[in-house]
Amino acid sequence: MAGVNGERKGKKDDNGLGTAIDFVLSNAKLVLGVGGAAMLGIATLAVKRMYDRAISAPTSPTKMEPSGKRSWEEPSWLGSSPRTLNHDMKTTVSRSLQNLPASANSFEPDLMRRAAGRSDHGQMDMTRARMRLSLQEHLWAFFSERVAIPAEEQAVARRAALDICSELRVFLHAKLPDMPLREMYLSGSLYDDLQVVTADHAQLMVPMILEKNLWSSVPGEDTIMNMPGFWLVRRENLEYFPRGSSYWDRCMVGGYLSPKSVLEVFEKLVAGTINWPAIGSVLDYVIRPVVPSETLTLEVQYETDRRLYVDFLPLLMMEDGVSLIAKPHRLAADRHENLWRQSFRVAETARLRALDQEDGGCRCACLKLAKAVCKLNPALGSLSASQLTNTLLLLSEREGDWTQEALADRFISLLRALVGHLEAGVLPCALNPKANLFCELTPLEVDELGYTLYCALSDPESLLRTA
Repeated sequence: MAGVNGERKGKKDDNGLGTAIDFVLSNAKLVLGVGGAAMLGIATLAVKRMYDRAISAPTSPTKMEPSGKRSWEEPSWLGSSPRTLNHDMKTTVSRSLQNLPASANSFEPDLMRRAAGRSDHGQMDMTRARMRLSLQEHLWAFFSERVAIPAEEQAVARRAALDICSELRVFLHAKLPDMPLREMYLSGSLYDDLQVVTADHAQLMVPMILEKNLWSSVPGEDTIMNMPGFWLVRRENLEYFPRGSSYWDRCMVGGYLSPKSVLEVFEKLVAGTINWPAIGSVLDYVIRPVVPSETLTLEVQYETDRRLYVDFLPLLMMEDGVSLIAKPHRLAADRHENLWRQSFRVAETARLRALDQEDGGCRCACLKLAKAVCKLNPALGSLSASQLTNTLLLLSEREGDWTQEALADRFISLLRALVGHLEAGVLPCALNPKANLFCELTPLEVDELGYTLYCALSDPESLLRTA
């Protein structure tokens, strides 16, 4: 009973604020949906989590845990005591993202901000300058130690990918000489010098040949599914050229070329027919198909402690220059299985590099830092390279200073922009604003990403420590 009474007392002491926050968050999603302002401010979620941890702590602030740390202590940005936390929490619930720091110059933990407020203006500027310099130094040190991949490691991984590509090319030409394919080629961040941490991923592009008079592409926004960024490939002229006139008619579902069926055809060949153990012994690799996988992927162990994952990606190059890949919608459902994903990767990368060349900018370095942080931090794992690249491209339209010396500022700008897009539930594609690159995130992922990045705005170096 004493425990129950204590719990009731705790709930009474919080003046119902925790319950109120729970109610607002749950009902906001029902009314507004996850898109738009569905989160009712990621700040609210962050504050609620802070509050939950605070009220669940022991009542005595002097009680020490075995680790030697006071059990009520939180990260520095939460304040210096439970009383401060309570006060800040009530004011923060109504705070909007516009009050968040826009640059490294305005990044200060609460304690330092209060101390600076009691000093003269010059001392405050010096404090800000030191913190900005510290973040800048930490970012470049992290880039050098964790992000950049040695040239030799990249070369060995590329050679392994090329060996796999050669074996697949020979096999497909011998096994299915009538399959209409263009020459396969390797692609991805390993070949754009944008891969980070380890050289462990490559894409093998398999361009398919479609008869111009038998197939046409339909933008996703022009269909009942209204999915910008995805396309349907429709079979035409069936009355004059009946089913079977095209090699790819065998992959047609409901009058459309199905990427799922295309992948199944290649999976039977690549994963079920090729004797990979035999090929691996010749190449001195261990090769095995990855099961399960949303795409057809081969795992190649080319050194004792080195693995490379090669995605086998069927590709369609349409007449209007649209590039479509057979990579399923992440939240795949029956109504999505005929959708081909439009790939902007080549154009996005080219634009990013061109912008950096124009002003000697740090965009690519900033992108690689963000990719590494997401790769090494499980809470950010659902953010893709495409989402990060497009956030940077959109940010480049608003921010003018991309010099190497501005890396810290731009890194914080990137975090801030991501939080803003997550709160809105929309990340427009820089090359096709109709496409929402967040359309494949679940509500839980949006919450987790928003919370993690919101917290990181007050202490961006925490992302480097977590990684």
